[in-house]
Amino acid sequence: MLDVRFHGRGGQGVVTAAELLSVAAFVDGHESQAFPSFGSERMGAPVVSFCRISDVAIRVREPVTQPDAVVVLDASLLHQVDLFAGLSPTGYVLINSVRTLPELGIEELVDRHDADRLVTLPATDLARQHLGRPLPNISLLGAFAALTGAVSLGSIATAVRQRFGSDVAELNVAAARAAYTIVKEARRAPAG
Repeated sequence: MLDVRFHGRGGQGVVTAAELLSVAAFVDGHESQAFPSFGSERMGAPVVSFCRISDVAIRVREPVTQPDAVVVLDASLLHQVDLFAGLSPTGYVLINSVRTLPELGIEELVDRHDADRLVTLPATDLARQHLGRPLPNISLLGAFAALTGAVSLGSIATAVRQRFGSDVAELNVAAARAAYTIVKEARRAPAG
């Protein structure tokens, strides 16, 4: 089972990201579930959502405390909340930021994890470019597909098209494709 935890702020699409990842996993033939964890938060307050992907029935219903992947929609949370609590040493980390991991001040994470599984991506910039709005969630799903291989880009596109109207869906799919390409190309590039 792949346990994914999403961290962000209200209004960034944290809950929608988990739901769409769950749908994409289902489209790819996996069992999946998604659910949020929030109370009476308002726009801008920290929000967490979860997604599980498995090839067998998922019986667990509690929050993800030992994630295999952490997706951070808002890097301003990095030093406010323990985003990486319980993260497996072989886990994946995807952070929405124009800055590098060392620039973000999370060297201890870099020291404890495989560098090939840690990625920063300017997802908000990609969303602005493709959607005209700073909603990084769908861009990050495209990057997640490229980073983990847990779901296909095609299934992300299908989930997005099922959720949104045609114009908005296609703009989001374009953002997801751009993010997917950036991550794939970065992983192919020789370390320098």
